[in-house]
Amino acid sequence: MIKRVKNNLFARSFALNCGGRLVDLSEPAIMGILNITPDSFYDGGRYEDPSKVVARAGKMLAEGARFIDLGASSTRPGAEEIGLDQELERLARVFPALRDEFPDALFSVDTYRAEVARVAVRDWGACMVNDISAGQMDPAMFAAVAELGVPYVLTHLRGTPRTMQQAPQYDNLMKDIFRFMAEKVDQLNLLGVNDIILDPGFGFGKTLDHNYEMMQKLGAFKIFELPLLVGISRKSMIHKYLGTSAEEALAGTISLNTLALRAGANLLRVHDVREASDVVKLHMKLRQTF
Repeated sequence: MIKRVKNNLFARSFALNCGGRLVDLSEPAIMGILNITPDSFYDGGRYEDPSKVVARAGKMLAEGARFIDLGASSTRPGAEEIGLDQELERLARVFPALRDEFPDALFSVDTYRAEVARVAVRDWGACMVNDISAGQMDPAMFAAVAELGVPYVLTHLRGTPRTMQQAPQYDNLMKDIFRFMAEKVDQLNLLGVNDIILDPGFGFGKTLDHNYEMMQKLGAFKIFELPLLVGISRKSMIHKYLGTSAEEALAGTISLNTLALRAGANLLRVHDVREASDVVKLHMKLRQTF
């Protein structure tokens, strides 16, 4: 169960129960992105070989990642859904090697399928489920998370990865997202799931202006009294607005991650762990009382 720690100037702090280990979020944590897909928007195809996956995970852990988020099915805008067997096969090639090499590391599985979540947690020791669909793409997901007893990242998504950027519209962006989150949190609580992390879902069924409105009002998510994860690493909300590319979006990522921390983010999901760790260190310096 989430343990709430004392308030501070920037964020409320929490602790997560990850496989019997209490993870203190009084200092914001870094979640390193490790995609083993051929078609992810930034790092697709880079980490399909098991040896490269292990090396990449080791580098991120050394640079300060508290969690490694392993994904085998691309959720970039327009991505086609792969089959269950293919997703499991990709994970099976690398997860055991990662667990053998880094037995104390905290691995999250990035999946919208209940069966993948079950296998990753029970067979490979994943301690968290990161579901971009909030149970919408697999109605069995909430029951599976309750059964597994691991923290769950609840993401706001409208549509599916293939359709989510086809002219998304809202009556009132923040009210619609809050209503969605409140309903999903209630459903999870009724099943006995209390370790819930909220992800507003930057880039998931939002226009560029939606994303920046959500960033501007990010502090409002404190009303849920749940940990907040922000994932804007190298996304199009940065590079499309600046007229550049994902490869040139590191400075923009750093800038928005800084704003996210000041608004109360507890976890940053990133490709570039060392830079994000520096952001957290500077943020923590600003939190000191002089």
